[in-house]
Amino acid sequence: MRVCYFGTYDKNRPRNRNIINGLKRNNVDVVECHYSPWGNLEDKSSLRSPFKKLLALIKFIPAYSYLALRYLLIESHDAVIVGYLGHIDIFIAKPLTMFRRKPLIFDAFLSLYDTVVNDRKLSSPNGIIGRLCFFIDRTACRMADIVLLDTNAHIEYFVKTFQLPREKFMRVFVGADEAQFYPKGFSGERLPIFPAEALKVLFYGQFIPLHGIDYIVRAAKILEQDNVEFTIIGKGQEYNKIRNLTDELGVKNIRWIDWVEFHKLVDYINEADVVLGIFGDSEKARRVIPNKAFQSIACKRPLITGDSPAAREIFRDGENALLCRMGDPMAIATSIRLLKDNEGLRIKLGVNGYYQYQSRCNVEAIGKEVRRIFKNADK
Repeated sequence: MRVCYFGTYDKNRPRNRNIINGLKRNNVDVVECHYSPWGNLEDKSSLRSPFKKLLALIKFIPAYSYLALRYLLIESHDAVIVGYLGHIDIFIAKPLTMFRRKPLIFDAFLSLYDTVVNDRKLSSPNGIIGRLCFFIDRTACRMADIVLLDTNAHIEYFVKTFQLPREKFMRVFVGADEAQFYPKGFSGERLPIFPAEALKVLFYGQFIPLHGIDYIVRAAKILEQDNVEFTIIGKGQEYNKIRNLTDELGVKNIRWIDWVEFHKLVDYINEADVVLGIFGDSEKARRVIPNKAFQSIACKRPLITGDSPAAREIFRDGENALLCRMGDPMAIATSIRLLKDNEGLRIKLGVNGYYQYQSRCNVEAIGKEVRRIFKNADK
C-alpha cells in the first residue's frame, strides 16, 4: 500500500511525525508531497514581531504551485492524507485528488474556529476572522472523504458545531514516538537550590490558554512549604501574564526554562517525579489530550492532568494517571501532595500508564489505526 502525505505540514510536529513513522512501521509506503515554508525554524513562538510574521507568510506564496506540480508527477498511490496544519492545503489537494481519483483524508487535528474564537479569544464568533475560520473548518471537512481528530470528544464538537455527518470522522490518538520518548535512568543531579529529597514536578508547553499554567503557578504557591520543586519549560501567548502572576504571588519554587530542543525533552521528563498535563477550564481543554500526556506515559512517568471527557477516553483516575478538577489550583496541589507521600502510587501510575501507551498509543499502534482507515477509504 502506498499513500501520499501532502501539504505544508511541519515535520517537527509530533502529530505528523507519529502518523508518518507509524504508517511506515505498518508496511505502508509513504510518499511525501511536502513544501516547508518554515525552513529549520523549530520554535514558532520566536516569530513575535509583525515583520517576522510577514516574512513567514510570504514564504507560503510559492508553496502551492510547487505542491500541485509535485503531486501530479508522483508515482501511483492509493490515498492522500493532508497533514496537520492543513486547513488551507486541502483546498489545493481536493481538485488534485479528484483529477487522479484518489480518496482524500484530512488530519484536521484541531478547529481553527475553536482555537481562535473560544480558546485564545482573538476574535468574536461574528467577527471577520471568526467567520472566516468557521468557513474554513466546515468547508475543509466537507471536502475530505474522511477527517481525522484526536479524541471522540473533539469529533462530537465538530459534528455539532459544523453540522457534519458523524461517519465522516475517525479518532486517531496523538500518541508518542518510542524512538524519542522512552524510560531512562535518572542521572541523580539536582539543582543546588533544592534539597535532594524534593519532589520534582515538570510542566512544558507553549503557554496557550488551554494549558492552564496560571493554575499550576497558584498550585506551586500552595506547595511552597511542601518541598516540591516545579520546572516550567516554554514560552508563548500567555508567557508575560504568567510571569507577572508569579512575581505578584512571590512564588519561589519554580525554575523557568524558555526553550528546550525537542530531542532533549526526554531527559527532563525522565528526571521528573511527576509530569503535569493541562488544567485550563475552557471547553477546548476538555476535548483534547495533549502531546505531553502521551510523552510522559511513554517515559513511564506518573501523570497528573485535568479530569475531562477526552482524558477519560484513555486514562482511569488512580490507575494509570491522576485526574483532578480542571481550573482548580487546590485540586492540582492535592494531587501532587498525594503522589509526594506515596511512592508506591507513583510507581503504579507510571507502570500502568506505560502499559496503556504500549498497547494503544505508540507509533506502531497509531500507524495501524491510520492504515485501517486508509483501507476503508479506498473501498
